[in-house]
Amino acid sequence: MDYIRELVIGNQEFKIVDSKTDEDKTRSILIQIISEEETSERQSLLTNTLLKRLICFYGNDNQDYLQQFLEQSLSAFIEHQDEILKLSNDINKNSPFGLFSSIVEQNMNIWAKFQKPTDKK
Repeated sequence: MDYIRELVIGNQEFKIVDSKTDEDKTRSILIQIISEEETSERQSLLTNTLLKRLICFYGNDNQDYLQQFLEQSLSAFIEHQDEILKLSNDINKNSPFGLFSSIVEQNMNIWAKFQKPTDKK
């Protein structure tokens, strides 16, 4: 599973086929990896609310539309991830906490300039 996860992270194409039945098992393995990630100690990506809303779309007339929307949205997010992270950092820098951190950093830099190392001869 870890090897397959690394293939996914590396954006490498692959297909998992059952050697006895020649059945494509890629989807079930990917779902299993997601399930393991969601139940691990790390923070969950899929909230209960999101999972419930997704379940409502199974068998719904809009299922195909949602599938395309999610694929396109995630692709666009990945393509623009650096821009999104920069925008997020800019927002954080301009938040009250970000401004406070900036002031503290400036004060520490000024304080460091006034500190003189003691010469031990």
